[in-house]
Amino acid sequence: MAGQGEQRYRSWVEVDLDNYRHNWAEVRRLVGPNVRILQVVKADAYGHGAIEISNEAMKNGASFLGVANADEGVQLRVGDINSPIVILSPATYSEVKEIIKYNLTPSVSDVHFARELERGLEKAGKRLPVHIEVDTGMGRGGTIYSEALPVIQEVLGFPHISVEGIFTHLSSSEVEDDAYNQIQWEHFSRLLKSLEEKGIRIPIRHMSNSGGVLNFPRFNLDMVRPGIMTYGIYPGESTVSKAHLVPVMSFKTSVVLLKDFPGGYGIGYGRTYVTGGPTRIATIPVGYGDGYGVILSNQGEALVRGKRAPVVGRVSMDMCTLDVSHIPECEVGDEVVLLGRQGEGYISANEIAAKAKSISYEVICALGKRAPRVFVNQGKADSVEPRLRRIFIPDEEKSIARIDGMIRRCFQAKTRSEELGDAIYYEMIETLFGKEDRQLELRTHFKYDVHVKEFSDEEKTADGSVEDYLKVVTNVEYTKTLRNDVFLIGCAMNNRHLAALFADPRCEYRWLLNEQSATFKESDFKVERVSVDGEGIPIIRTERTDRGFEVWCGGDFLNRKLGSPVRVKVEITTKKLKSSNVFSVFLVYPTRGLEISFNYAGTRIGNVRDVSFFSGRRSDPEVVKTEGKSVNIRVGDRDWIFPTSGVIFIWDL
Repeated sequence: MAGQGEQRYRSWVEVDLDNYRHNWAEVRRLVGPNVRILQVVKADAYGHGAIEISNEAMKNGASFLGVANADEGVQLRVGDINSPIVILSPATYSEVKEIIKYNLTPSVSDVHFARELERGLEKAGKRLPVHIEVDTGMGRGGTIYSEALPVIQEVLGFPHISVEGIFTHLSSSEVEDDAYNQIQWEHFSRLLKSLEEKGIRIPIRHMSNSGGVLNFPRFNLDMVRPGIMTYGIYPGESTVSKAHLVPVMSFKTSVVLLKDFPGGYGIGYGRTYVTGGPTRIATIPVGYGDGYGVILSNQGEALVRGKRAPVVGRVSMDMCTLDVSHIPECEVGDEVVLLGRQGEGYISANEIAAKAKSISYEVICALGKRAPRVFVNQGKADSVEPRLRRIFIPDEEKSIARIDGMIRRCFQAKTRSEELGDAIYYEMIETLFGKEDRQLELRTHFKYDVHVKEFSDEEKTADGSVEDYLKVVTNVEYTKTLRNDVFLIGCAMNNRHLAALFADPRCEYRWLLNEQSATFKESDFKVERVSVDGEGIPIIRTERTDRGFEVWCGGDFLNRKLGSPVRVKVEITTKKLKSSNVFSVFLVYPTRGLEISFNYAGTRIGNVRDVSFFSGRRSDPEVVKTEGKSVNIRVGDRDWIFPTSGVIFIWDL
């Protein structure tokens, strides 16, 4: 029986994304459309692969991801996950810097940590949401429910912290008739009522884990935090009838050696198993180093050609042995299933846990911990590339050096030239990360629509000073992760202004007018409208500064979108000197998917042509020209474009 992964790997973990989506749909069915879902992905998504599971969760509507510590959150950020990430365990003071840098949402269990976080945020000039954890009887993290009110009130007073959520954790949710669940519910409910009586309404209240979702629908509140059930495992026997869940993980290997032994032959360390007669033994390359515990020696089982084969002898670090005497057709290379289904046979995590005197959570977190993950999507294995990103980032310096080395080698391989690869690296990476604390910003579905028009008679000044200019109306839109609730759109008059605007992380968009600042009037650069996810964003103020003209937008109402992907739209009206004959569009961030249109119908300019310079897989974008009307540049939505790319439009008068 040939397996799907054995030709590439000694052993492998199969993660069935189709089954994961089925379980997700069950959660959504149970909680309804109005309850948010936080997908718990701590411990590498219970061993399933946190990056891939996180991507699937967000595609299916997860509002948040839940991790155990800052390191797990950083792993997701390094893996290009931009969604809100909540650290569900109490954080340490040493994690504050990473929490701020990587835009993670910590849980607050005591006011001392909140004060340390506030100091860090004030120094960084940033604002972050937090979730308050309340201990209603779990006895681990959280501030004790009877002492929580003054803690919450103090945290609410910190100017750089927004209290986005409040939660507690059930200790016995898998047991429906355990009265302790009701006691915890009453403690939490009374605290929420006390807050409301004082006019405090925290937006997101959450309590239910997987057992809560299945046993206590009334505990759903604003959000639930399913973990084990999304991976296809019931948290307790009494929950089996509450939903139809299917396992997501299988752990597989293959037979690497077959030997026939006579009776009386010792197998493995310590001769804990001695053959009682002629016996065929299959060796498989899995041991306690792969999370298959020593306790399963002489009691574990595996599936070979759809039949159960007992583990015999002591499980060693890298190997164990199976008695396949009753499976004469077994051959070297046959697939072996230690967890999961093969033919009519099935070995569950709960079965392994019972033999190991453990719980299913520990089994799936440990099994195959050094094996690659092969993702099954729409019935096909490897349709999602395995990514071995489940490694700890030891510290900032080593992590940056490691990533730098990987990127440089990729450029060198792509260009087949070490010198050229390094040149591209320094041009792009050093530009992006010239400052140590600069965060990489990615944009997708970038649209840049410029309409060049003649000024109307009503718009011309008395002395006709706009005769030498064209009116330019530009609509820019893109998707990005929102970092600031107040941001600016800057108009630079020279390159010095432009450099200063680039240095400000709050500057959302920059325009180079190339005008002498002495002659600049506010009407020369007008931000007509700004929106985020279709919601109009007010202009707070406009001002002349030593870096040009600044238009400030936003407000506290954007806090709920911080750390989330949003669609930003900006419309600007300005002017362009006709005699310059050139209009440039540059990309300064890595961008996926691009449309640039230059529309000039009704003007007296002609012979418009484009000069494109794009770096990325699509260095030759699609160009569509309509003579006398427009030039359109397009790069597909799946293709990335590197910074310093762009297009120049040139015309004749």
